[in-house]
Amino acid sequence: MAAVTQPDLSLVVPAFNEEARLPAMLRHSADYLRRRGLNFEIIVVDDGSTDRTCEVVGEFGELFPEIRAISLDRNRGKGHAVRTGVLQTRGGLVLVADADNSTPITELERLEPAVREGADIAIGSRALKADDVHLQVRWHRKAIGLVFRGFVALLGTAGIHDTQCGFKLFEGMVARDLFGRSRIDGFAFDVEILLLAQRERLSIREIPVDWVHQDGSRINLATDSLRMLGDLIRIRSRVLLDNFPWSRP
Repeated sequence: MAAVTQPDLSLVVPAFNEEARLPAMLRHSADYLRRRGLNFEIIVVDDGSTDRTCEVVGEFGELFPEIRAISLDRNRGKGHAVRTGVLQTRGGLVLVADADNSTPITELERLEPAVREGADIAIGSRALKADDVHLQVRWHRKAIGLVFRGFVALLGTAGIHDTQCGFKLFEGMVARDLFGRSRIDGFAFDVEILLLAQRERLSIREIPVDWVHQDGSRINLATDSLRMLGDLIRIRSRVLLDNFPWSRP
């Protein structure tokens, strides 16, 4: 039996009712990674969608065998979907990216040097500025971002300007270890992962990336802000009580 080659990169895409936006993202990503000559896999985690998300992924899987779907029986939240996908990866690097393509796959080239230079995690940032970075953010995104950053400053990670940008690159073993110990199913999962990484004294680099608003956002300013706050309080309480059940002995 021939040995299975480890992919250079695993791309994990959480998706909930994304039949309209996924096709462009998947084609763009697969074409780009093929042009670069990378051995890759794309794992789309269908988080209990009620539209044709899973069927769309299956159709693309016929064109690109590197693409496959994991279908969850019900909607569990973005954090659960990402964790499910990451734990199925085999890549030397793991990239988590949103289905809306707000940060295009080509921005991978901004994050890769940081990992090659020794960072365990390179995270895209909309808060850091650079002359060659383009941002287009709608008012409600700015509002929820400001609210959430305020929560994080009080309760979560320190020294990271944008925990929530949906474009993060991990050394593969680091990703599988961190997500294997994570518990938050909602949008605040990024904070939990970064806090776990900080507790392990892993190297995290924050890098400005292009980000363009895409219509069809799943975020609700009022309800999701409250849910995120609740998740942050739960995360921080475990730390303060020294009862972080997924920390190492």
